[in-house]
Amino acid sequence: MDFTFTEEQQAAVEAAKAVFGGVAPDGVPSPAITAGAVADDFDRALWTKLADADLLSLLLAAEYGGAGLDAIALCLVLREAAKVLARVPLLESSAAAVAVQAYGGEELKAELLARAGRGEVVLTVAANGRTGHDPAELAVTARRDGDAWVLDGVQTAVPWAENADFTVVPAHTGAGRTVLALVPRVHEGVVLGEQISTTGEQLGELRLESARITARDVIDADGAWEWLRELLATGTCALALGLGERVLAMTSAYTGKREQFGFPVATFQAVAVQAADRYIDLRAMEATLWQAAWRISTGAGGALPASGDVAVAKIWASEGVRRVVQTAQHLHGGFGADVDYPLHRYHAWAKQLELSLGPAAAHEEALGDLLAAHPLG
Repeated sequence: MDFTFTEEQQAAVEAAKAVFGGVAPDGVPSPAITAGAVADDFDRALWTKLADADLLSLLLAAEYGGAGLDAIALCLVLREAAKVLARVPLLESSAAAVAVQAYGGEELKAELLARAGRGEVVLTVAANGRTGHDPAELAVTARRDGDAWVLDGVQTAVPWAENADFTVVPAHTGAGRTVLALVPRVHEGVVLGEQISTTGEQLGELRLESARITARDVIDADGAWEWLRELLATGTCALALGLGERVLAMTSAYTGKREQFGFPVATFQAVAVQAADRYIDLRAMEATLWQAAWRISTGAGGALPASGDVAVAKIWASEGVRRVVQTAQHLHGGFGADVDYPLHRYHAWAKQLELSLGPAAAHEEALGDLLAAHPLG
């Protein structure tokens, strides 16, 4: 098993470190002391820097101004973004753009992709369904009407919905198929209701009331939603890994300086064992992440479909990121709850990521179903 990254992937990491190096995780008001959203928009200045560094077009082909890299490169950049709690729709916009590239029509690709790679058009994805628990593709219906599709339904907790130019909405047809519609933020039949995430960022409840979307802006290729959903899940696992690594580093630095009985608390066996357990969690999160990203990037076969590897990565990410921040809070003592110290922000982001991934038990059940359907020889 070779986890060595290519020169191009490593170059993407270096570019990301340069861009995120000056980002402060507490650059907006604390969600713990803010009644509403911590900000009205995402970090537009950072978004421009990402575009200038060609990090918004990593996965796009050269004809659209991109580098033609893969999901592994995107996950490497997301890992760095999470370490500073970067407030940008990097995952959603990148994943939506590459889905358009892989499955969209030529006219849509020509109109959208180069602009998305330059940061001029921002995309997001409605992936949480009507309640956050039901499949997203079942929350909205789509029916063909002449040269358009008519959409009805509700999607909840859409990230950056108030600021993105288009939301990619999965919807089911009467024939049981799933299409992806690019819904403009301002459009007849589109109603946005404000929601607030655990991180304090704005989410949106997207209501579609007989919204007509031209056929050009609807992707009806088989497998498009399944592929996009798995890429989003894998990218979320990358965010959980980066956040967890940063939190463990903060904990190591704090316990190395904090003294009790004349010794740094990091030298106490109970503290060292807890930190070691969390390090093991992070290494498991990392190994399963790269396995899932590799399957998505290469399309390589295996004993199970790629969704099995994604499920394993989600199990470790949702459980692991929670354990890491809980241990960090414990080892920081009361200092971890101080709103002038950034750990509480990481805790809030970790909880939001855990909620986005869903409970490990659900992914274990899905993995069990896959094992039952694909018995291992």
